[in-house]
Amino acid sequence: MADLNDLHARLVADLDTPEGIRAAFAAHPRHRFIPDMIWPSAMGLPLYRTADPEKWARIVYTDDAVTTQANDGGSGPVNRPTSSSSAPQLMADMIDAANIAPGMRVLEIGTGTGWNAAILSTLVGPAGSVTSVEIDPGVAAAARERLARTGVRVVTGTTAPGTDTYDAAIATCAVSNVPLEWTERLGQDAPLVVPWTPYADSGPTPIVVLRETGDVLAGPFVRDAAFMRNRVQRAPRQRFPGTGAEPDGVGRFPLGSVELLDRDLLTRLVLACPSMRIDVGGRPWNGQSAPVVALGAGDSWVYIWPDGTVTYGGDASLLERFTAGYELLDGADWPGLDEFSLEVDSEAEVCRVRAPFGAWEHRVGR
Repeated sequence: MADLNDLHARLVADLDTPEGIRAAFAAHPRHRFIPDMIWPSAMGLPLYRTADPEKWARIVYTDDAVTTQANDGGSGPVNRPTSSSSAPQLMADMIDAANIAPGMRVLEIGTGTGWNAAILSTLVGPAGSVTSVEIDPGVAAAARERLARTGVRVVTGTTAPGTDTYDAAIATCAVSNVPLEWTERLGQDAPLVVPWTPYADSGPTPIVVLRETGDVLAGPFVRDAAFMRNRVQRAPRQRFPGTGAEPDGVGRFPLGSVELLDRDLLTRLVLACPSMRIDVGGRPWNGQSAPVVALGAGDSWVYIWPDGTVTYGGDASLLERFTAGYELLDGADWPGLDEFSLEVDSEAEVCRVRAPFGAWEHRVGR
């Protein structure tokens, strides 16, 4: 049987993070926060620790997210993750981006297993405080037990009660509309580290660090990520663009779908191509299932196939707009996400993405 403490020590040693954050991770072994039942894949049955302790430990001690609840605790044909333990390196990067320090008052939105909150409690120390909000009553109750000796206050709901202000906030769920009840609780120059997405149901959720700047919240993107949606904002999974439709025409794109995915270009294309949906799925191609990058806007759709062949239906300008976004980014030599920033106007239905070479408005509604 694997030594869980040894596995945790190796995980902590592999983190690329400042020593203070590394020490806080070391103080809270991950396996103490993961329930006995986890969901290792999108299909099939859950894994129970008692049934295969070696496999359970192996999954817990990868640098990846561990799904701890599917389908809001119910069942379904697909195990849609609805609560998890985030990937450790991602956690460390978000904590670092929030500049957590001793004595700070920190708000966490999305308690999950409680592991992140425990690490935060060590970083703020006895002079600070951590309040963690969890919308799922069962998940909140389990986390409250695990956090009993840490001083973390776990609140069941969507926001912390009272009128206290916080020195930093970290959200572990993705939003398109940044909720006012989060931003109104931030103190002066307090960062909100949050996964943001223009899509309510799927797609990338890059991490942005927002601060109040005049009448808007604004700040840089710091890294890519894939978080679950905030339950208040999430929407039913939309039909894959073009499903069952016959193409109206064919064309070419500079890259095939495989190269687009291998080079990890889609998040920047999502930021630079508003008013369309960019999706990824598998479709039959040359006798096998192959990845397809799909674009959708209204009834129009585009498929980019592995060899760069394009099929489309409806408005052909959808491909033209996507190609223009690609060429703009390619001409800028595919800058990192940290060259993009986000502006959020609390009174508007638009979020603005900016970069030195362009600006784009994403309609997100209210």
